[in-house]
Amino acid sequence: MATDATITVIGEAMLELSRGAGDGWNLRYGGDVINTAIHLARAGTRVRFASAIGADPMSEELRKAWAGEGVDTDLLIGTAARTTGLYAIETDATGERSFHYWRGESAARAMFDLPESSAMVDGAAQSDLLYFSLITLAILPEAGREKLLALCAAVKARGGRIAFDGNYRPRLWSDAATACAWRDRAIALCDIGLPTLADEVEMGEADDAADAAARWGAGEGREIVVKLGAEGCLVDGELVAPPATIEVVDSSGAGDAFNGGYLYARLAGAAPRDAALAGHRLAGWNIGRRGAIPARDDAAPYGY
Repeated sequence: MATDATITVIGEAMLELSRGAGDGWNLRYGGDVINTAIHLARAGTRVRFASAIGADPMSEELRKAWAGEGVDTDLLIGTAARTTGLYAIETDATGERSFHYWRGESAARAMFDLPESSAMVDGAAQSDLLYFSLITLAILPEAGREKLLALCAAVKARGGRIAFDGNYRPRLWSDAATACAWRDRAIALCDIGLPTLADEVEMGEADDAADAAARWGAGEGREIVVKLGAEGCLVDGELVAPPATIEVVDSSGAGDAFNGGYLYARLAGAAPRDAALAGHRLAGWNIGRRGAIPARDDAAPYGY
């Protein structure tokens, strides 16, 4: 696969209200897969966003903003029947986050049930790489989850690959066992797995990084990168530490930025270890600024 490959990310994007200590509220946008999509687009990859949002003026502004970043929005459905989700995020003095969500009527939850859904699925099936997360599965009703996994199978049948991030948000699941069951079905279809150790521990599924990698099928034909926060990540059994220590301003979107940097570098032909370093650099830049997807600046380490 090369950097001219067609990547499709599928999931939920929301309006984001964020503030730090002593700061007022700022309106931006965020969502794990759209964050990664924007990082990939900024690096020069052709990336499409498949989802559903509202049809109100604010939702249309989001569409324009993503298109302005270089993300192809042709697979994005706008529906007047639902709204775009909203979340508020606060960070403390150390950059740690707390979240509050208003997403019960999010259009993304119905992305497989709208009149335009068939066209979205047909388009997404024509992907060299399809990327989604456990959050994508979490927001969908059970029938939607089945349709997403069927889409993964269709991509693989055409010779494409699947990348899957194990983002676990307990509030989105009835219990950890249900989340684990759907996670395992997604792992069985993925070629590149991007779990975070803290999520695996919270789900009761791993004791350490090596355990998490084994549970995700490392060495069984899957490329597994276990993210370890400030310690770095485990790649091919090797701990790859971040190349520099960064003062954390806002940890929002760190894993999403890592995924974008890693996937882009792998598409460009980098070995997994070198791709992990690229992911660390981008994540380090991201957490040194406010917001899940900070505005691009001259220090942004895009490209490989």
